[in-house]
Amino acid sequence: MAAFQSNSHRLTWTLGLLAVVAAAFVLFRPADSKDPRRTDAQQPGFRDLSAESGITFQMGFLPAEQGETFKINLYDHGCGVAIGDINGDGHDDVYFLNQLGANALFQNRGDGTFRDVTQTAGVALADRVSVGATFSDYDNDGDQDLYVTSTRGGNTLFRNRGNGTFDDATAEAGVEFVGHSQTAAFFDCDNDGFLDLLVVNTANWTSEAYDGGSQYFVGKGLIGGLNEVVGSSIEPNILYHNNRDGTFTDVTEDSGLKGRGWASDVAVFDYDQDGAQDVFISNMFGPDQLYRNLGSGRFEDVTATVLGKTSFGAIGCRVFDFDSNGTLDLFVVDMHSDMWMGLDYNHTSLQTARKHQASKFPYFYGPVTESNAELMMMERDLEGVLDFRHDGVLFGNVLYRNLGNGKFEEATAEAGLETFWPWGVATGDFDNDQHEDVFIAAGMGYPFYYWPNSLLMNQGNGTFLDQAETRGIEPPAEGIYLEDRIQDRYAVRSSRCAATADFDGDGRVDILTNNFNHRPYYFHNEFPPRNYFALRLRGTSCNRDAIGAVVTVTGGGRRQVRLLQGASGYLSQSSKVLHFGLGTADRIDLVEIQWPGGRRQSISTPGINQLLEIAEPEGGSDDGRR
Repeated sequence: MAAFQSNSHRLTWTLGLLAVVAAAFVLFRPADSKDPRRTDAQQPGFRDLSAESGITFQMGFLPAEQGETFKINLYDHGCGVAIGDINGDGHDDVYFLNQLGANALFQNRGDGTFRDVTQTAGVALADRVSVGATFSDYDNDGDQDLYVTSTRGGNTLFRNRGNGTFDDATAEAGVEFVGHSQTAAFFDCDNDGFLDLLVVNTANWTSEAYDGGSQYFVGKGLIGGLNEVVGSSIEPNILYHNNRDGTFTDVTEDSGLKGRGWASDVAVFDYDQDGAQDVFISNMFGPDQLYRNLGSGRFEDVTATVLGKTSFGAIGCRVFDFDSNGTLDLFVVDMHSDMWMGLDYNHTSLQTARKHQASKFPYFYGPVTESNAELMMMERDLEGVLDFRHDGVLFGNVLYRNLGNGKFEEATAEAGLETFWPWGVATGDFDNDQHEDVFIAAGMGYPFYYWPNSLLMNQGNGTFLDQAETRGIEPPAEGIYLEDRIQDRYAVRSSRCAATADFDGDGRVDILTNNFNHRPYYFHNEFPPRNYFALRLRGTSCNRDAIGAVVTVTGGGRRQVRLLQGASGYLSQSSKVLHFGLGTADRIDLVEIQWPGGRRQSISTPGINQLLEIAEPEGGSDDGRR
């Protein structure tokens, strides 16, 4: 969402802020200078094959909210993308969410090309603003069900009939909710072998006016001289406990996961390795929260003692081992702390944004705050409206390095993971060198200037280098501008979320985005082939999807760890297939699986360059291979 002011200040404050910011940047002109961290030589990497793949979807925005009359509200956050195998053929399929018009489900033909099966599957939901989605087998019957969140259109649970078509099971399952939802994540909160459902919500940032033509509730914004968005009444998160009979019970009050409102994303992982799944929730405005699972599906907030400071304006989050030391770290990207320039129709802040893209500032309003008394007053007012303290937050991305003792330390700057205007984050070992890399979907779109996505390649020493320009990610194949202008102005392309999967089974991880008011990018991986190993897990006593499993692969002198995650990264879900690059290693010595609930399993010297399916052993010496 674009820069905001609190609901206790009138329009003159807003106009004053924009004037101050514009004056601060009057000496700067838009320039085409490159990020100095980028390299110049073209190298093998990715190629956008969306046109050739059969993916015909285009996300449609709401013109009255983010087009001709640009408002400051969450409709500019766009929509998500989810990956899952809907028909059990072993190939990952793709579901795109939409604001204006139908969602779209594309079935993978097995070679990385797709066909639209939305209508036959029954998951279009064209009558509402959809936001995020996640595939999971909530009833343990062996197929992928689908949960979709919405902005006041009603969240929906689709039960898979077993053949890739779906029934609406929302009312029957007891998960009806109409509000301002973001990410939903399935995980087993009490280790009973069935997936529970956590839905994170924001606040009542829409009005009661309903646009029947476009079928949405009009968003609040700069209405009547006041910014009504940030002061909106918050909506608590919801935890639904799986009753193991296809229904759920709302256990939010007892769980401790109601949160502070304004939640955006979820990362579920056992940070203290006590066998219970803990929950991290990123918040758009104010501190994030880390909740420790007490072992029975009840949680306590341990943010201050475990993480310390958190980001102020977080959007996406993702768990991965950034420094390849065998422990799971947490990465959080912060979009809203980069909106210090206000509505920049004339793009006067571009050069300063480039200069400071890897910087954190001590204030929300960035490089111009401390020298301006009016902005400092607004900062103090912001603390009261959003109930936070400046000394408890960081204004920028936050990478938490796992210290291995239930504690973390902030390591963003030294890793090179501070970026500008980030939304969603996805990870994968894109070049199969035994180190996980990071893709960040970025940019604002109209009325702002173009900002590139980031491809942050892991250098193997705990640092990252942005190679988006040299590896085929940037610039977009069709240029930085959309085909259609808005108010006779050029409108730039921008991405909102990303997910990863090996769509064509060639042992290389591809990237898929959902873009704002635009078609997706399907970045096909064309790095030189290297050895790899992939796993598909199936739970028996734990949940069927094995969400929460941790796999460690030892080979080539390294130990790599992966977490089987549900939805995370921001409105997105990547493949449940766990992929390990092996570099030059020609064998794996050991695979260790810690299944949800605590059961451990070891497999010696499996073959490489294959996708191995492993079922959780029910007892005895069966290693579960299939």
